Formats: sequence, C-alpha cells, structure tokens
Amino acid sequence: MKVIICGAGQVGWQIARQLSGEKNDVTVVDNNPALVRRATDTLDVQGIEGFASYPDVLEKAGARDADMVIAATHSDEVNMVTCQVAHSVFNVPRKIARLRAQSYLTAIYSDLYRRDHMPIDVVISPEREVAEAALRRLAAPAAFDTQAFLAGRVQLLGIHLGDSCPVLNTALRELSELFSTLRVTVVGIRRDGRLYAPEPEDQLFAGDEVYCFVHSDDITRTLEVFGKSQAKLNRVVILGGGNVGLGVAMALEARTDRVRAKVIEKDRRVAERAADALERTIVLNGDALDRELLSEAGIARADAVLCVTDDDKVNMLSAVRAKQAGCAMSICLVNDPSLVPILSALDIDAHINPRATTVSSILRHVRHGRVRNVYSVGDGEAEVIEAQVLSTSPISGKRIRDIDFPEGVLVGALLKGDKYIRPSGETRIDEGDVITIFSLAADVPEVERLLQVSIDFF
Repeated sequence: MKVIICGAGQVGWQIARQLSGEKNDVTVVDNNPALVRRATDTLDVQGIEGFASYPDVLEKAGARDADMVIAATHSDEVNMVTCQVAHSVFNVPRKIARLRAQSYLTAIYSDLYRRDHMPIDVVISPEREVAEAALRRLAAPAAFDTQAFLAGRVQLLGIHLGDSCPVLNTALRELSELFSTLRVTVVGIRRDGRLYAPEPEDQLFAGDEVYCFVHSDDITRTLEVFGKSQAKLNRVVILGGGNVGLGVAMALEARTDRVRAKVIEKDRRVAERAADALERTIVLNGDALDRELLSEAGIARADAVLCVTDDDKVNMLSAVRAKQAGCAMSICLVNDPSLVPILSALDIDAHINPRATTVSSILRHVRHGRVRNVYSVGDGEAEVIEAQVLSTSPISGKRIRDIDFPEGVLVGALLKGDKYIRPSGETRIDEGDVITIFSLAADVPEVERLLQVSIDFF
C-alpha cells in the first residue's frame, strides 16, 4: 500500500513508523526540514519538504498513484485542503484528516463532508479521542490503561502490580487453574521497560505492568485478584476546561449515575465558555497549581483528579499536589513520552497519551476490510487487533494450539456468534468468528497475513 502522511510531528511520525515497519510504501511530507530529516533518518520512508496542501508537493510525494493520504499537520485548514487537492487533482481513493476545531467537528453532522463538497473519508478528532480515553480511565480507576473490544463485552486492562498483589510469584498457568471461572487472559507483561507476550509458565512479579483481556462482568473480581479495588467515583475535579476537559465534564453530566464534577481553568475566556456549556458543573477560574483554589474545589474529598491542561508539567505537578492534598486518584495527560517513566515515582496513578489514542484511531481506519478495532499499546510497542475471520484465512478451521503464531502474539478473546469464548489451546477458530489478538509491533504484518486482512477502500 502506498501512503502519503502529511505532517511529521508526533502523530505523523508514529503512523509512519508503524506503516513503514509493515513494508508499506510511505512518504512523509512536512514544511519543517528538521522533521522530514528525522523521519528519513530513523525510518524506512521517503521525505518531501513543503506544504502538504500544494499540488506540486503532493505530486512529488507520489499522489498520482497513492492509495491513501493521511493529513495530520497542526493546521485543520491545511488538512482539509490537502484532502480536497488529493481528491480533486489526484483522485486518491482514501483521505483521512485530523481536525481539532469544534466548529468543523460540529459540521461533520451536516453535509459539509459530502464527497462533492469536502471529500474527507474519515475525520479524526484528537480532543474527542482523548476525552473518551479519559472517561475509560475514570470508569476503571484502578487500571492505568483500558480499551473496549467485542462491542463492549471485553475490556483490555493495563494493571500495575504492587507489593500487596496476592498472586505475585504465581505462574500464569496456575492463575488459570486457581481462578478457573474468571474470564481473564493475560496477553502482555512489561518488565524493566520491556513489553513481551508471556508464556504459560511465566510468573508475575511486583512492579510488572500487566495487560489482560477481561470479560466486562468480571472486571471488579479481576482487579481484586491483582490486588486492586474498584471504587465508585462520586466526586471528580477536572483541571483544564478546554475541549478535552469540557468533553469529559459534559459526558459526566449526561450519565444517569450522578458524578459531581468541578472544573478549574486558568484562561478566563475558556472558563466562561465551559461555564456556559455546562449545567450542573461548577467552573472555577484560576491556576490549577494554586493550593487555595484546589482546596475550594474540594480536592481533599475528590475520588479522582483529571489533569488535562495543555502543559505536561502543569498536569504532572498539579496531579502530585492533588494527591498530597488527599485526592484518592490522579490521572494526567502527558504528550511527551519521555516523561512517562517518572510518573510512578511521582505517585501518579494513570496517564493518557494523546498520541497513542490518535494513532489507534487512525490505524483503525487504515486497517480497513474485516478489521473492526485497533488499539496501539504504549509507545507503539504493540497493537491489539479485532477482526472477523475470513474463510480464506490460514487460521480458519484450526485450533489455536495448531496455529503457527509468532512468539509476540497471543489471542485475547473470541466471539462466536453472540457467545464470548475465553481462548485456550483447544479453542477452534472458524469462519465468521470475531477474534482479538495482542501482537508486538514487529509481528503485526504476520498477524495481518494470518487474518488475510485486505485494504478495501470502497
């Protein structure tokens, strides 16, 4: 597949890394020569310097025979014009655009994006993706990562194992025997900074970060097994009233189970906009690091603080200050992946990586055809792919134990019709089954081959 990625920032670079690693023909376009050079020096991609919306620049990038254009620059207008030029001048089959402005997103639900007006096939909103990720974190506060699969029947949970975890030094095979009715499958372990797919004899140790598939009805019990408690959230303080914070607050207001939320926003204009949009949520104008303001917001009684300002350091420091003041749990937005390793030392419970959420959303549409869902784990270290099994797939009609999966691949859950199956070596995979697979990044091409995923643009 030939893909042109417009914008070589964090999201564009990550998408280029994953697609080029899967032997796709990738060209990166950016008007910043340093970003283009970084992409070409570190990745197996071609680089073009220039404005992505210019027809001559797109032509140099190979738009005449490209299969897809992904417009992920920092400008909504450049992204929209890029898709328009790719369609009108070069007839590129599929166009994906990242848009931030709320006004454009609202217009999605009108006829603005009809192909004869503004031919964008898929619109990605980073703020909406991050807001949804934040709500998932709040729904499972004991997990540092979570994502729904199989139409919500299954959750991927990331759980940090502490010293008090009751199943430390227990092999995964023994874990399955001890809790035979528990519908959970451990598919990934990050230990000493390295993520890998475990074997049945591998043991669990304090400090491990464990990724597991859990049936939605078994989440609370699973967390208890791993030494976590699933407390209900009644009070939440949101630091940052921009698109992300406002989106979370509006979603909490719309819930049937009442969650009391308060918002702190430093910019008066943004705070006033949030106050106008919200009905029951109190909005305070001031600095998220101000002790008195945090106290006024009731941070000591809050079940969780969600730090989603546009400054990583403010998010981290305000999360630390909130925990010191007595807040039970802290979640913060972190754009810079180099800051993530120090979060646990700061007693920050969970973080949201906006790059990972946006990349996951884009990959979900890049891997078209029978792929239903894709989630990027960590800093692009692995992917979880949900797909329907085709009759022509090499895995169709075989038991899992007889399939030659790579070492970095594990089946997490299976859906046969409407019936959830916790996979084992004896589980047979048939045509029409919906399967979720955890795969290290290097093994994704082989997973796609086994699933016989086809890129279908029409």
